Amino acid sequence: MLKPWIEAQPRLVEVAAGRAYADLVIRGGVWVNVHTRELIEGMDIAVADGRVAYVGPDAGTSVGPETQVIEAKGRYMMPGLIDAHMHVESGMLTPAGFAAAVIPHGTTTMFHDPHEIANVLGLEGVRLMRDESLIQPVSMFTQMPSCAPSAPGLETTGAPITEGEVAQAMGWEGIIGLGEMMNFPGVAAGDPQMLGEIAATRAAGKTVGGHYASPDLGRPFHAYVAGGAADDHETTSEAQGIARVRQGMGCMMRLGSAWYDVETQITAITEKGLDPRFFILCTDDCHSGTLVNDGHMNRVVRHAIACGCDPLIAIQMATINSASHFGQERELGSITPGRRADVILTSDLRSLPIEMVIAQGQLVAEDGKLLVACPRIDWPERARKSIRLGKELAGADFEVRASGDQARVRVIGVVENQAPTKALEADLPIRDGVVEGQGDTCQIALVERHQGTGGVVNGFVSGFGYQGRVAVASTVAHDSHHMIVVGTDRETMAAAANHLGQLGGGVTVFRDGAELASVALPIGGLMSDRPAEEVAEAAQAIVQAMQDCGCSLNNAYMQHSLLALVVIPELRISDLGIVDVRSFELVDLIVS
Repeated sequence: MLKPWIEAQPRLVEVAAGRAYADLVIRGGVWVNVHTRELIEGMDIAVADGRVAYVGPDAGTSVGPETQVIEAKGRYMMPGLIDAHMHVESGMLTPAGFAAAVIPHGTTTMFHDPHEIANVLGLEGVRLMRDESLIQPVSMFTQMPSCAPSAPGLETTGAPITEGEVAQAMGWEGIIGLGEMMNFPGVAAGDPQMLGEIAATRAAGKTVGGHYASPDLGRPFHAYVAGGAADDHETTSEAQGIARVRQGMGCMMRLGSAWYDVETQITAITEKGLDPRFFILCTDDCHSGTLVNDGHMNRVVRHAIACGCDPLIAIQMATINSASHFGQERELGSITPGRRADVILTSDLRSLPIEMVIAQGQLVAEDGKLLVACPRIDWPERARKSIRLGKELAGADFEVRASGDQARVRVIGVVENQAPTKALEADLPIRDGVVEGQGDTCQIALVERHQGTGGVVNGFVSGFGYQGRVAVASTVAHDSHHMIVVGTDRETMAAAANHLGQLGGGVTVFRDGAELASVALPIGGLMSDRPAEEVAEAAQAIVQAMQDCGCSLNNAYMQHSLLALVVIPELRISDLGIVDVRSFELVDLIVS
């Protein structure tokens, strides 16, 4: 069992000196040293109280009758992997389910921002996520969400987070810092609440997560950096990444289920030869199907290597760089004395098979199988009954009314594999006073689901390619998490939305008025407490159903879930209307 270092220190000294027996000894491996970027053969690791006590040759004097011995057999002994920026809710799982899914992939530490549940349940939701995170067999640190709503005045959330609540949470166990500061225009403009949240975090000696989703590297960018954000994961190009690092920020390069931003930035290291210390790998958002079938941080590291990165540098960017960024380098990120004993055994550093995983001195997974329990909390009724539509929806609720024969409308243009959208326009026909979708341009609606107002905001979107009478509805709709419905037929949209209300939240696909696939997410309309494999199977059925309806986008569901994200350019939908994120203002749907 892991003990705080100050309690473990005397025993660590005794084990390192060979005067006491270790709890665990890993024998005869190649030490992957991320401090020096070396591979050192013939090393042993001795562990006591969940921490590394000794790394060196011949730890035999530390082996007693009750010491567990693992034979490395010449395999590489590398630090457990760290995800420096991610959202548990994106996996459709609670912290326990997420941990169970990623431990076999070698992830032993996560820094997660639960701003999804915060937008539904406020501070109570953050506390519940923190509570379940603290009892996992791996390290799960919680960042206090900074922006709920993410853009005040442009959307309405279920439960807003206040500056006082941020300051309060900084004193909680397990809170590592402030979650991504998405209101970058507010920071750059000197908004008192945003600056106050950052100041409270810095006063507590903790790290401020960044989110500067703009290509503008002029004065607004510099003002944002001066405001105190320590990192950014919204970079999508080499130039953007370099700009962050030059200003002292950590550049978090992400590979999630839908975000492929590593390849375009890693050239700063592989081609320009920049110092990699402030480049960090993360996932941001990973779908449950990705976790079960493809991996987690091991997938990101393999991808970085495939993009030409030296394996040891890639491993540094997923271990010691991440730990150092959060001021946890004395606790995490390397196999060195005093640190948590988080170790992966692998036979190859390029293909990175995860053969054994030790977390906090305990063997937690072997050959892809989870060997420990991941405890769950008892989620309260308020968290399980969060969908309030206020009325039975009908096709008429999804009408966009206008006069004449044709209307020029704003259209949200989906960009495959990227978070940003395009602000497009299209000329659409009007029939019986209602604007109709045409070709690849179909309807999108946001249904208010927190207060039960019955409100519906309608718009148009392109890029999904749906054919026939189709509707996809989801209560996962970053960041305010109202219900998003995309469809080609208004009656089918109403049927899908009503079904999702009865389901208690989740995602559903309807065609010709009938359900094709659904995944139930009863906790906050965001998460399931079922095992990851079950959720992934249901989620895969959603993906397949979307494909069967004509959509060929990679991970189209993730694109769907971000259509209301009013802090990433260019055009979005919210419960208050259509949002132009380039100017951060509400705009008319109909241009002319």
